[in-house]
Amino acid sequence: MVSKLIPIQIKTMKLYHCRDSRSLRPLWTLEELQLDYELITMEFPPRYNHNGYLEINPLGTVPTFIDGALTMTESSAICQYLVDNYGLSDIGLTAKHPEYGDYLNWIHRSDTTFTFPQALILRYDRYEKPERKQPQVVTDYKQWFNSRLRSIESKLKNSDYLCAGKFTIADICVGYALFLAQEINNDEYFGPHTRAYLKRLTARDAFKSAMEKQKHLASIF
Repeated sequence: MVSKLIPIQIKTMKLYHCRDSRSLRPLWTLEELQLDYELITMEFPPRYNHNGYLEINPLGTVPTFIDGALTMTESSAICQYLVDNYGLSDIGLTAKHPEYGDYLNWIHRSDTTFTFPQALILRYDRYEKPERKQPQVVTDYKQWFNSRLRSIESKLKNSDYLCAGKFTIADICVGYALFLAQEINNDEYFGPHTRAYLKRLTARDAFKSAMEKQKHLASIF
């Protein structure tokens, strides 16, 4: 009797992405790791422009990442999940690495310190209705962001990358925040090492591939 072969169901990861949004972090990571995934591109903001998106992600934010039964919405956390579960090699560090603490610090700093103030700048300078714009908020958070750039410039004086003398997802996470600053003309206080660092990051093949996959979408800035 010949047994019947049951086809194996291969789960494909899904990433919901808007152009140049924080979802660029996991998209870039997926490209670096050369993983199999499905990319769903959306016009921004997706809660209005992508039917059914709030059912997928009640927050209405991007990214949304799905891997089997798992759903994640925090861009830097998705990068860490991907490298820990699917590609811990050249672009990730283990807990035993002597610079693991610095690595985690840069990953989390990338959003709380470098992206958050820029989100406020964008909202109160560009996205709100004229009567709701807040010039003082914009000024204050530009100062906040610029003062904290010094930590990046200082680190890069003696290294091409942030951790372990090599490119890691910490560079993807922080690099996105710098890319965002450049895109919204908030990069006037970049030091020479920071500017060269961003140029080095955006020259990577995986970054270029991620950008190619979003080029058909309208600019969000």
